[in-house]
Amino acid sequence: MTVRSILNTKGHQIMSVEPDATLAAAVKLLGEKKIGAVLVMNQSRLEGILSERDIVRVLGERGAGVLEEPVSQVMTRKVVTCKETDTVAELMEMMTTGKFRHLPVLENNKVVGLISIGDIVKRRVQEYESEQEALRDYIKTA
Repeated sequence: MTVRSILNTKGHQIMSVEPDATLAAAVKLLGEKKIGAVLVMNQSRLEGILSERDIVRVLGERGAGVLEEPVSQVMTRKVVTCKETDTVAELMEMMTTGKFRHLPVLENNKVVGLISIGDIVKRRVQEYESEQEALRDYIKTA
């Protein structure tokens, strides 16, 4: 199973903010959309990613005043990305090794989607359920 197959089911939509948006505005977007990360983009160029972990870390370090600072001061700048042709096994290894839960998907240096660990788990569960159903059908007809 590849990233492309997940995006074809999930969709290619992404949520993003500009680097000069306030952290408070990004937090509001995360809450409204019920998501755990947002891409930080300047026009169509990926500048960074802002996750719930980034927000909690900076709030713990600097207090609530940081909410009025630009996202560019808080975001993760070194963004690990994947391609549509990458496999779920490759993503799971990247996420486990890197200890992050969101991967922007790039094709030809353009963001075409965002994959979360939740997307991967959902897809794996669907695969296991399909395999179980196929085995039950096989046993019934044997």
